[in-house]
Amino acid sequence: MKILKTAAALAVGVALLTGCNDDDVKYVDHTEVKIAAYNLSFDRATFAELVAEMAITSAEQKTLVDAYLADPDAMELVDKTTAEKIIQIRNVAAIIQKTRPDVLMMGEYNNDGTGEDLSALEGFQANYLSVAQSIEGAGGEADLEPIEYPFAESYGTNTGLLSGFDLNNDGYIATAEDVGTNEYAGDTWGFGKYHGQYAFALMSKYEIDAKNTRTFQDFKWKDLEGAENPLLDGENWYTDEEWQQMTLSSKNHVDAPILVPTKDGTETIHILMSHPTPPVFDTGKNKLQNAAEVEFWHNYVTNSQDFYDDAGNTGALKEGAHFVIVGDQNLDAAVGAGDGFTEVMAALHADPVVNQNVTNGDLYPTSFGAAEYAADRSSEHPYPNRITAEFHTAFGGINADHAIPSASLNIVDSGVYWQASYQEGRMLFNDARIGQWGTGKDVSSDHRMVWIKAKF
Repeated sequence: MKILKTAAALAVGVALLTGCNDDDVKYVDHTEVKIAAYNLSFDRATFAELVAEMAITSAEQKTLVDAYLADPDAMELVDKTTAEKIIQIRNVAAIIQKTRPDVLMMGEYNNDGTGEDLSALEGFQANYLSVAQSIEGAGGEADLEPIEYPFAESYGTNTGLLSGFDLNNDGYIATAEDVGTNEYAGDTWGFGKYHGQYAFALMSKYEIDAKNTRTFQDFKWKDLEGAENPLLDGENWYTDEEWQQMTLSSKNHVDAPILVPTKDGTETIHILMSHPTPPVFDTGKNKLQNAAEVEFWHNYVTNSQDFYDDAGNTGALKEGAHFVIVGDQNLDAAVGAGDGFTEVMAALHADPVVNQNVTNGDLYPTSFGAAEYAADRSSEHPYPNRITAEFHTAFGGINADHAIPSASLNIVDSGVYWQASYQEGRMLFNDARIGQWGTGKDVSSDHRMVWIKAKF
């Protein structure tokens, strides 16, 4: 277990673990637990860039943002770029402060490749999450309540981890000298221009049971039930040697138990995290891998096959255990939505092991912003599956991001935080003053937070 070392976070952590009665400490509600997945789009060119941005103090941020809002073209290019990144991070922090999840899986949160360096997470907590942000975005009044996460973990990733093979079949085997290029990224176990790009992290108000956390970074694709070497024009995509070594996870698959104290004792919820490769950008291999990465969790929660983790332990999730599958899965369950095998996600959604009220019922997460975005799309950019547009979580027009709870959890609420033009908070998604487009990653992210709330 890694604990963020901010004073406020430590105070909350002590209160949670010892039952301190200090009136100055805000206690979390142990009756209802809000669990969210959010692809933050913090995909910087290097990990050092993200660390540096997170280290900028609130006062320094204000100076840069004020100058940007006054006249961005009058700024030095480096300061202008930094100001735009600060605005993005602040808006993401504002979304987190507004929605206030108790447990948050954060996609595209770069790390050092191993997950050992928590400096970017510590900076995010100290300089953004612990500082009041604005529901009106850049330059707005700081009217949101800070939020503290005493516990945080970052995880090893296959993105940018060189394989030593020609995995993209371009006739060239990348080396460390190619770092930062597409040639390098194409020959890594998961696409990334350096080790740690596109990684994910977890922040929590509850203790993360690191001792019993399982990671599956090294689990081989060939060992998934029914897996076969992908074919391209009748030929295997991978050589026999490559197929024996090819990892299933483009990033990682992580089972992190969260320990929630309640009046009836400690409840354990397994946070099952992954971020499968997009089912595009090649001739079909990614589509198959994306499906396999989703099938991994389906097999894991149904105990339909044996798994080995990175510590050498075997087995799947125990029957009856609470879980929530979270992350940008890059896959929708709706027929025809996106480029992936939607039937794979549909099968997971239909399995009675997951909460059917969430995956096929009244609590399927929705937003007004997504529906409005679909209606506003021009005929030159047709929007697929308009009938399910309220379910969408990403600009691509699909329900890419998921928080899929077990049937054992009593889910009382859910949602996607995507504000329509007539709703408070719209400036956190659309702000013509910022960047080139005034939307997407310019302002916050091209994905939306999806969340569910469990009641004990």
